[in-house]
Amino acid sequence: MEKFLKWVTDINGVLNSFAWGPIMLVLLVGTGIYLSIRTGFIQVGKFGFMMKNTVGSLFKKGDKKDHGANLSPFQAVTTALAGTVGTGNIAGVTGAIFAGGPGAVFWMWVSAFFGMCTKYAEITLAVKYREKDESGRHYGGPMYYIENGLGKHFKFLAIIFALLGGIASFGIGNIAQSSEIAGAMEGLFGVKPLITGSILAAIVAIVVIGGVKRIGQVTSYMVPFMAIFYILAGILVLVFRVTEIPDVFASIFKGAFSLKSIGGGIFGYVMAEAIRQGFARGVFSNEAGLGSAPIAHAASSSEEPVEQALWGIFEVFADTIVICTFTALTVLLSGITGTEGGLDAFASKGAAAAAAFNEILPGTIGGTVIQISILFFALSTILGWSYYGQSCWEYLTHGNKVVTFIYKVVFILFCIIGSVGSGTLMWDISDTLNGLMAIPNLIALLLLSGVVAAETKKYFKKSNIK
Repeated sequence: MEKFLKWVTDINGVLNSFAWGPIMLVLLVGTGIYLSIRTGFIQVGKFGFMMKNTVGSLFKKGDKKDHGANLSPFQAVTTALAGTVGTGNIAGVTGAIFAGGPGAVFWMWVSAFFGMCTKYAEITLAVKYREKDESGRHYGGPMYYIENGLGKHFKFLAIIFALLGGIASFGIGNIAQSSEIAGAMEGLFGVKPLITGSILAAIVAIVVIGGVKRIGQVTSYMVPFMAIFYILAGILVLVFRVTEIPDVFASIFKGAFSLKSIGGGIFGYVMAEAIRQGFARGVFSNEAGLGSAPIAHAASSSEEPVEQALWGIFEVFADTIVICTFTALTVLLSGITGTEGGLDAFASKGAAAAAAFNEILPGTIGGTVIQISILFFALSTILGWSYYGQSCWEYLTHGNKVVTFIYKVVFILFCIIGSVGSGTLMWDISDTLNGLMAIPNLIALLLLSGVVAAETKKYFKKSNIK
C-alpha cells in the first residue's frame, strides 16, 4: 500500500507541476488577453457601466423580481464569490510575496486585469448555453457550453471537465477549507477539531440539503459581511502605516521589473519568479479560466447573458484587485518578509499573514482578524464548491437524484475528515484536478470567442450604449 501511495503521490506531483506550471499560467493569461481583444477590452471601456449595473443596481428602488427556482443575479455572484474568495486570498498571497517578492503583487494585478474578461466570457457562455428543468430551474457551466456550443463531437471535453470538477470539490472545496476552519476554531476558542468538524458538517448539511436557493440565500448575507469585515481591517492597517504606502507601491513596481539574479543564478530570475508567483496567485484566487464560477452564474434568473456576465468582471475585481491587495499591502507594510528564515520561520502561510496584521494593529487584534476571516472565507468556499461538485455529478449522471443525494452526504462527511487532519493526499490530487479543469474550459473559450464577441456587440447595440 505504501508503494502504491508513493506512486500516486509522484504521478500527482508531475501533473500538478504542469497544471499550475508556467505553460498553463501563460495559456490562462494568454486566453484572457485574446478575449480582451475580441471584446474591445470591455473591462476598461465598460467598467463604469459595469459598476452601475451590478453593485449600483442593488441600491435602486423598485419592485423586487420573483426569481422563482433560480438565484437572483446578486445571489449568483455571491455564490460564485463564496467559491473563489477563500483562504488563498490570505495565505496564498502571503506565500506568493515571500517567494516572488513585492513584484508578484503587480503581476497578480495583471493576471486579474485579463482574468476579468476571461470570467466575463465564461459567464456569457454559461447563461447562453444553459438548460432548464421542468420546475424552471436553470443549470449550466462549462460542460453545457462545451456540449451545446461546440457540438456532440466535443462532449468528451465536457465529461472530462465534469469529472475533474466533481472529484476536486471534495479536496480544494472541502478538505482544505475544513482543515483551516478547525485550526481557526482551535486558535480562537480552543475547540477540538472533531467537535468543529461535527458542527461544521451539521451547518453545511442544513444549507446544502436545501439546494442552490438556500446556498444563494446564505451566501448573499455571508459574502458581503466577510468581505466588508476584512476590507475594514485592511483599511485600518493602511491608516496606521499611511506614510509608508508610497514606498510599498514603489517596491511593487520596482520588483515587478527587476532583472537581478539570486545567488549567482540566471539573470532576470527575480522578475521571472515575480511573474510566475503573481500569475499563479491571481489565477488561483479568482479562478478565471478554471470554469467553476460559471456554474453558479448559470443558475441566475437573468435572461441576458452579457447582463449577468458583467458581474463576472466585478467578481474578479473584488476578489483580486481589492481583497488580495489588502493582504499584500499588509504583508509588505509589516516588514515580515525580512524575517530571518523567511516563510519557514512561521508555522504556516496563514500564521505569517496573522503575524503581519499583528505587527501593525494593536495587541493581538490582527491575529484575531485573520482567524475570523479564515473561518468565514473557508466556510463560504465549502458552500460554493458543494454546488459546483453537485452540478458536475448531475451532468455526468443526467440528473440522477440518488447520485445527487449520495454526493451531498459524502460531501458533508468530508467536512469531518478535513477537520481532523486526514485526507492530505486527497487535497493534493484535487488541487491538481482543479488546475486541469482549465484545459477543456480554455479550449471552449477560444473556440467560442466569436460567440462572446457577438453577444457583447448585440447587447450594447440593443442598449444603445457606445
